[in-house]
Amino acid sequence: MASHRPSRTRTLILMRHGKSAYPEGVADHERPLAPRGRTQAVLAGEWLRSTQPPIDAVLCSTSRRTRETLEATRVGAPARFAEELYGAYPSEVLTEIVRIEPSVRTLLVVGHAPGMPSTALDLSGNPDTGDANRMREKFPTSALAVLTVPCDWDKLTSSAASLAAFHVPR
Repeated sequence: MASHRPSRTRTLILMRHGKSAYPEGVADHERPLAPRGRTQAVLAGEWLRSTQPPIDAVLCSTSRRTRETLEATRVGAPARFAEELYGAYPSEVLTEIVRIEPSVRTLLVVGHAPGMPSTALDLSGNPDTGDANRMREKFPTSALAVLTVPCDWDKLTSSAASLAAFHVPR
């Protein structure tokens, strides 16, 4: 008789913040979204709700523009704000992801470039697809990389996931 163990497959969504404004005298960490960035984030949220599994948890940079992006998506999952995601390299992003509880099936990470695109490319074991090539060319503001993760979060390593979708909300 076949064993029916629950699937360990996870969905990881890496999102770059929406287009930000550049007000004079405002530190980079405190830059807000531009009106276009807010619109992008709303569209991203609509796309997430219509095409992806329900999001169970969110990791979000502490910058103002990432927090405003998350708010505009209207994703209602519990969020943890991680200062480590601000200016993070793929290894630092991965360090935050592997700490996620195993009960989380779908995780949204809201961060910055080059951290989000570099992490998506690093984790993707299928780097020669059309979506991967588009992502490599440009990972614009509010872009989303959706990866299928075949293991628990704490087992995730470079090239272990596969890129399922790359979406730029416009």
